Amino acid sequence: MSIVSVNSKAGIQTAIAAASRKTGIDFNYLLGQAQVESGLRANARATTSSATGLYQFIEQSWLGVMKDHGAEHGLGWAADSIRQTSSGRYVVSDPATRRAILDMRSDPNTAALMAAEHASDNKAALEQRLDRPATGTDLYMAHFLGQGGAAKFLGAMESNPNRTGAALFPAAARANRGVFYASNGQPRSLSEIYERFSGKLDQGAAAGGATGRASDAFEDLSTGLDAFGADLDGGEVVLGNGAAGGDRHWIETTLAQLNGPRGGDAFARAAYRPTPETAKLAYLMLAKLGA
Repeated sequence: MSIVSVNSKAGIQTAIAAASRKTGIDFNYLLGQAQVESGLRANARATTSSATGLYQFIEQSWLGVMKDHGAEHGLGWAADSIRQTSSGRYVVSDPATRRAILDMRSDPNTAALMAAEHASDNKAALEQRLDRPATGTDLYMAHFLGQGGAAKFLGAMESNPNRTGAALFPAAARANRGVFYASNGQPRSLSEIYERFSGKLDQGAAAGGATGRASDAFEDLSTGLDAFGADLDGGEVVLGNGAAGGDRHWIETTLAQLNGPRGGDAFARAAYRPTPETAKLAYLMLAKLGA
């Protein structure tokens, strides 16, 4: 039996898929972000900042998300060791403990979980401020500009997509000239910047092996269930009469496994090969059920 290294592409994809299922954050987005940020290299390190790991967390961002979500994933010792000062800075009093927490940025499983939790926080905040579903590109804007900056960017783009990004974010433009200006020095509009980020995410997801777009809005489970006549009944997935033909047979097989005592093994044990649509449905069901 061959053992897949956690730092191999397959191992990293598995870590990202697990984080996606546990948090509900779209797999394609997480994969695309990791490809863009690090080229799917768990030990990637920036030369100009403290950014490290699969998702290139800087030290303060990592300590913040670990403080907020570490305990949810069995890392209470880490979360409890982190303290936020009155100025908002995250600190760890013991140097060895601080180093151990920061070193986890290079562990694909932990990095993917924290990236997904960070994206989930950004998603909730953006959707509340924008009053619409967030897309993968919206989340990447929050990753790039922070929640407040992303909300400002997206709100301005909705009212005036042709406004230049550098005029709205002069400091960010000075630090990221390639994002805000074309090679000929022409400033890019908000819509041009947004579309470039969308393309970058989708290309990253495709390079990482994804079959869907990373930039799209995340699909709610109920949408996929309704399309196949399925529903959630007290936490159990129930199939109605909407699915037909060979797809229905495969879905019934998968649902039996999802609702069984070892539902998380559904993909490994399914007896029928899914179509792209039924595969997506089963994936959404797994994510919703936390398998």
